[in-house]
Amino acid sequence: MLFRFSFPFTIRSFFISPPCILLFVLFSFTCFNSTEAYDPLDPNGNITIKWDIISWTPDGYVAVVTMYNFQQYRHISAPGWSLGWTWAKKEVIWSMMGGQTTEQGDCSKYKANIPHCCKKNPIVVDLLPGTPYNQQISNCCKGGVLSSWAQDQSKAVAAFQVSVGSASTTNKTVKVPKDFTLKAPGPGYTCGPATIVKPTQFLQPDKRRVTQALMTWNVTCTYSQFLAQRTPSCCVSLSSFYNNTVVPCTTCACGCQGNSSQSGECVDPDSPHLQSVVSNAGPGKSSITPLVRCTRHMCPIRVHWHVKLNYKEYWRVKVTVTNFNYGMNYSDWNLVVQHPNFDNLTQLFSFNYKAITPYGSINDTAMLWGLKFYNDFLMQAGPLGNVQSELLFRKDKSTFTFDKGWAFPRRVYFNGDVCVMSPPDAYPWLPNAGSRQVVSLLALVMSSLVALVLYADT
Repeated sequence: MLFRFSFPFTIRSFFISPPCILLFVLFSFTCFNSTEAYDPLDPNGNITIKWDIISWTPDGYVAVVTMYNFQQYRHISAPGWSLGWTWAKKEVIWSMMGGQTTEQGDCSKYKANIPHCCKKNPIVVDLLPGTPYNQQISNCCKGGVLSSWAQDQSKAVAAFQVSVGSASTTNKTVKVPKDFTLKAPGPGYTCGPATIVKPTQFLQPDKRRVTQALMTWNVTCTYSQFLAQRTPSCCVSLSSFYNNTVVPCTTCACGCQGNSSQSGECVDPDSPHLQSVVSNAGPGKSSITPLVRCTRHMCPIRVHWHVKLNYKEYWRVKVTVTNFNYGMNYSDWNLVVQHPNFDNLTQLFSFNYKAITPYGSINDTAMLWGLKFYNDFLMQAGPLGNVQSELLFRKDKSTFTFDKGWAFPRRVYFNGDVCVMSPPDAYPWLPNAGSRQVVSLLALVMSSLVALVLYADT
């Protein structure tokens, strides 16, 4: 026996009905994962923490913890990184080299040898430069500052040594810590669970012997700008030689004046009390809290892209980075710009350059940063709070044009954070020579008609 079901509505009418559209939208929000932590220009960028046990002790082990910043253009600035975790059992830290915990915790049950830290969830920070040599290990003591991988790989690594007690003493019984956290220096990083991997091998200084860690586990931390800050931190303004219009940063790009919960406090540059406000903001507040100049966009950083000159076979751009933040200097800053003509960059003035090619042969993204001891330090807001350079591109006749905003960047990052771009319809437009020709032709026709009429009257 066959059963036949009849539906009072068609499948098409079901999917276009308003209730079903609402259900589909709700389903989309709940089922699709956020991609905020994925950076298309640095898809493999992360901070990897490697925990190597190098020896066993009567009640635990000694480990070297190494932090690698594999992010191409996102570095860690002062006051530096802080790494935390939760012990799996009742472990304590007897001693450390190259780092220290921020708190000792309750060690009252120990009578003779007092541990360095007894907290269940310790937080470790780097030691400062100038630390005595007997407290240092290799790659330590940089004040928590890490360079990006593209800028300087030798300075993109940090390490400390830790002696752990009240722990297991074999590979099979030792418990890995959990709930790793990384601040650099503020929030933004999310760390995965510790994963036991193949033990690390170490090449000895004479390069004739290789030793091996007794046990190794890795932790991978990824960055999300959405988690790091509620509002953007930079914006882009545009101008060109062929149009008098200057496209400013969009209004309220990084917040609005009067809304300190979004953008932080702002300072009027014409205020007679400016110096006292700025000086009070330094030692008493965290340096990651912006104290910006009051502007329409309220961004700490503005990047200006000016199409400066046009030659027969080349064209020139001037890039200016301006700091509107009175509370922060940016050391080892960097800029990432995406534009299709970077594959024909001919000359760069007063900036370092490196091509970022996450997709192999496509060379449309450049990383720019300052020259050491010249302009690698972006001063706080004020007369000296800017750096600038000029870029000279060779024209590719198959793609080059000034029309439809082609000469402006597609995407801009400052210190690894995406900057707010103006909408494309606001870009400086190329004067339309065709419209002027139509007008002049019409004027010619009209003047000819008038001349004919006058000639006929005579």
